[in-house]
Amino acid sequence: MKAFIVDRYQKKSALRIGQMPVPEIREDEVLVQIHAAAVNLLDAKIRDGEFKLILPYRLPLILGHDVAGIVVKIGSKVRQFKLGDEVYAGPDDFRIGAFAEFIAIKEDSLAMKPTSLSMEEAASIPLVGLTAWQALVEKANLKQGQKVFIQAGSGGVGTFAIQLAKHLGAYVATTTSTANIDLVKSLGADVAIDYKKDNFEKILQDYDVVLNSQDTKTLERSLQILKPGGKLISISGPPDTAFGEEIGAPWFVRLIMRLLSFGVRRKSTHRNISYTFLFMRAHGRQLREIASLIDAGAIRPVIDKVFPFEASNEAMAYVESGRAKGKVVIKIR
Repeated sequence: MKAFIVDRYQKKSALRIGQMPVPEIREDEVLVQIHAAAVNLLDAKIRDGEFKLILPYRLPLILGHDVAGIVVKIGSKVRQFKLGDEVYAGPDDFRIGAFAEFIAIKEDSLAMKPTSLSMEEAASIPLVGLTAWQALVEKANLKQGQKVFIQAGSGGVGTFAIQLAKHLGAYVATTTSTANIDLVKSLGADVAIDYKKDNFEKILQDYDVVLNSQDTKTLERSLQILKPGGKLISISGPPDTAFGEEIGAPWFVRLIMRLLSFGVRRKSTHRNISYTFLFMRAHGRQLREIASLIDAGAIRPVIDKVFPFEASNEAMAYVESGRAKGKVVIKIR
């Protein structure tokens, strides 16, 4: 099968287009013929080698964490899916590989795609949808009337998280550039702060939850707007010891995580705020719930550009530029 391949970790390097074997499926997996995939900053970070410690992939590697397509083969123990089903998924770590013509995905990580969406639209959802769901529903247990600050509202996670938070009945603040104020407000943001003009910590106060996706300085500024008992959830680091235990990291990696997160954990404890690092995990049942919300009209995909499969490197570069509003998708079939 045709695929875009990482042969060695190298910053800003182009992926190599080449032939790879069609994945062998295990008894609890299905083979999906990929129609569309989405590009995430996570793909670039893995290519650059930034996750070597916590995700020690064997090279050569096919990137891609978002997939939509059609089931063409099923394992002997698969019961929920049949040949021809239109599905979408965020595959498990170490089973990624959406920048290709086929992918093997665990039954438990897969869901029927939202019926109201095209393949390209469906492929834009899994990683950002699961990240927002696991942050706001699982970790934060966000309730009606609570206040949540979602950073970078016009980005992939931001555009989804704003809509999910509004569906849950929360009051939503976000940051974005001048050009995207109208976009984030159309998604449901109650407060949209132009990060080039204003400091959010001087405007916001007494928030229940912060979803951090920015750098360490922004993370520490976010502590100032949370009320005692509030929750700071970060998807951009630093990873904490609980995450190290969750992924079964070796002791020395857990020690590194402990040291990296020491400062923010100490400041959080001092303010009676809980700090959690979140790294999205595959979850078919959550994708089914997300599909129901989309088909009910509660959440809509936000796509900036769709690139042809042959232009996967250009799609990666566009995501890395930081200019994308919502998601960037690759059309494979």
